[in-house]
Amino acid sequence: MDLNFINDLDLINALKKGDSKAYTFLVNNYHHRLCVYAFTLSNDHDLSEDIVQNVFMSVWKNKHKLKDDFTIKSYLYKSVYNEFIDQYRKQKSVLALEKKHIDALSTIVEQEDESSLEQLINHVKKEIENLPPKCKQTFLLSKQDGLTNIEIAEYLNVSIKSVEAHITKAFSILRKNVGDRTNGILFLLFGFKKSLLNRY
Repeated sequence: MDLNFINDLDLINALKKGDSKAYTFLVNNYHHRLCVYAFTLSNDHDLSEDIVQNVFMSVWKNKHKLKDDFTIKSYLYKSVYNEFIDQYRKQKSVLALEKKHIDALSTIVEQEDESSLEQLINHVKKEIENLPPKCKQTFLLSKQDGLTNIEIAEYLNVSIKSVEAHITKAFSILRKNVGDRTNGILFLLFGFKKSLLNRY
């Protein structure tokens, strides 16, 4: 680590003074980690790069607004999340249900650091994998592939009530094992990614 920036206060003060070395230090230390985090949100490498680049440009442009009590790491990760939400909103009108999940995700991001959020996402993925086979298949056809209950029933040659029962069971198991944040994480895994990928 560059000894000139041994803590966040030194780094922030240098950035506010327009020190290009401080900006280079910031990019070198956080670019890769932020791109990984952005990819966790978007599932799109190019979009992840754009998001992170926009965040760094914004930090430099608004460096005089940085506060001395900022934790640089948390500030950058929250900025990446906010930029991702902005990009998502530009792609489509945000429905009331989506806004509810976006707000829930914002709360999760505020409460968790990037490693905890990644662990939570991986935990949900693991719990999905551990669902009973038919329950898992039905759930993924609904959430991952976006099929309606009628389409799933026709595809699996089962009744609509059977489809509904499997989906309800899946949500029940996930909520029991993951908790109140289940819906927000599921929307992160399936809602955001499908919507963003549909633009290509």
